[in-house]
Amino acid sequence: MKTVAMVLFPDFLLLDMAGPMEVFSIANRYLPSAERYELSTIGTEHGALRASNGVSVHADLHIDQADHGYDLLLIPGGPGAYNEKPPQLLAWLKDAVPRSKRYGSICTGAFVLGHAGLLDGYRVTTHWHYTERLIKGFPGATVETDQIYVQDRNLITSGGVTAGIDLALAVVAEDHGKKVAQDVAKVLLVVMKRQGGQAQFSPLMATVAPHETPVTRVQNHVLEHLDKAFTIECMAGLANMSARHFSRVFAREVSMTPMEFLQSARIDCARNLLETSDLPLKTVAFKSGFGSVRHMRFLFSEKLGLTPSQYREQFS
Repeated sequence: MKTVAMVLFPDFLLLDMAGPMEVFSIANRYLPSAERYELSTIGTEHGALRASNGVSVHADLHIDQADHGYDLLLIPGGPGAYNEKPPQLLAWLKDAVPRSKRYGSICTGAFVLGHAGLLDGYRVTTHWHYTERLIKGFPGATVETDQIYVQDRNLITSGGVTAGIDLALAVVAEDHGKKVAQDVAKVLLVVMKRQGGQAQFSPLMATVAPHETPVTRVQNHVLEHLDKAFTIECMAGLANMSARHFSRVFAREVSMTPMEFLQSARIDCARNLLETSDLPLKTVAFKSGFGSVRHMRFLFSEKLGLTPSQYREQFS
């Protein structure tokens, strides 16, 4: 029997806990008793722990009573994960993780592991909205920004919220084979492998800075005329700079090249049109500045892992 423990703290995200635990619980229906998962929750406080949605949960054990070794030790996300640094939990994790066979996080639970010094040297991920914050906060880790989940040796981390289900299904498949994991996925009405990664949920282009500079003027002009053709020279001319100087300044201020910005802006524009209208793909491609459906399809597949038609089906 494999032991799975989920550590709970104030302001955790309830679905981050419930989703993975439900996967393991349903998997037990298909497993002989000796191979089932033994599930437990560990609380950082005595009594009820209030989740971020207001629901209260009583953990099976207080952290002082918990065993320091598990087959899988998981940390959920939530405001309590990225806004707090509870010293008792961090100290406990530093002791418990080396004693556990595997450990991991769901969503922003990666921040708890990071503050405990348990991400350094690993490839990891988190919810797309927090990847930049994770990169800046824990430079010793390699943050994957587009993965639903990432497994690196004995550490497994997942993207936001429902990605914890993907993480748990991957664990079940590794432990007991793909067939068991597929059976669980069918019960939960989810797919074993999603089309595309987290990029399909997150905007590719960061918001234009509110203060006016030559670069932001160019950005806003481009956004207002995405159906027009743009080159580096054209954009540099709008900023009254040479192409080489403009490219350097743009990359420094925006953290991407001018052409990467243009491409991301066009994809985000097309995504919005696909989500909010029934316009033909040819019209969407024209309004977004791709020039052709073929070019739009290529970039969607490259950046999002989906074709425009697949994107519309999933998000419209």
